[in-house]
Amino acid sequence: MEEESRGERLQKALAAAGVSSRRNAEVLITSGRVKVNGKLVTQLGSTVSDDDVILVDNKQISRKPKLYYIALNKPAGVISTVYDRYAETTVIDLVDIPNARLVPCGRLDMESEGLILLSNDGDFVHKVTHPSQSLGKTYHVTVFGGPEPTTLRRLANGLTLDDDTRPTAPAEVTVIRRRPTVIEMVLHEGRNRQIRRMMDTVGHPVERLVRVKVGPILLGDLRSGEWRFLDRTEVGSILQDTATKLSGNNTSARGGDVARDNNGTGARRPQTAGRGDYETRNRSRSR
Repeated sequence: MEEESRGERLQKALAAAGVSSRRNAEVLITSGRVKVNGKLVTQLGSTVSDDDVILVDNKQISRKPKLYYIALNKPAGVISTVYDRYAETTVIDLVDIPNARLVPCGRLDMESEGLILLSNDGDFVHKVTHPSQSLGKTYHVTVFGGPEPTTLRRLANGLTLDDDTRPTAPAEVTVIRRRPTVIEMVLHEGRNRQIRRMMDTVGHPVERLVRVKVGPILLGDLRSGEWRFLDRTEVGSILQDTATKLSGNNTSARGGDVARDNNGTGARRPQTAGRGDYETRNRSRSR
């Protein structure tokens, strides 16, 4: 392990290895679950070199993992977390890639549907989820009733929710269908159940909520429960340093393999048999 002024910060190395996001990596360190070269490390300022051996829960991690970037159409009723003992199904259950250690890039509440990104690349997860990145997320929201223009302006300009003193950030709000009313909303922040709370506040409760876009990544024609690999262009649109991160033939600058299918577009459903050939499967209807 190197001095703080040199090397890579330990939490960043953990995230780069796909162990967790940077924030969760900090928790792993401070809770005493990380060792470097056999020594317990609990300080966030610690750095590591490529030669250092890192263990999490006494298990050595691979410093050059295969990197996965996944787009999933989350069905209603599925939990957006890695594990929940009370949940019947999580998003991880729908993308069954052995030993990938995927984490969802943010969340959709259980009743909501649509696009959610998953990856084992901590930098990618950070880019998608951290407020400083300001990735707009686009939703199609079916609501009860027909909001007046003044109501739409309130939603767009920001309003105070019942249990929060801070007004919501400005949003893009457009009615794209009438009878039933469907509103397209683009948010640049992600409070808990924000859209549902906003619509309750203005008197037009949500009937259905579907996320159709995360930054430049589109849900497209993925059916409910289907998933696909992001292609290099899509990954590059999130990671500004794609030229170095994805250099070489299907490998990253860190040396980890970047998983993708042959054309970057083939959708697939969770599989349990013959999983070794998941990268070349054709589109299949979700269960």
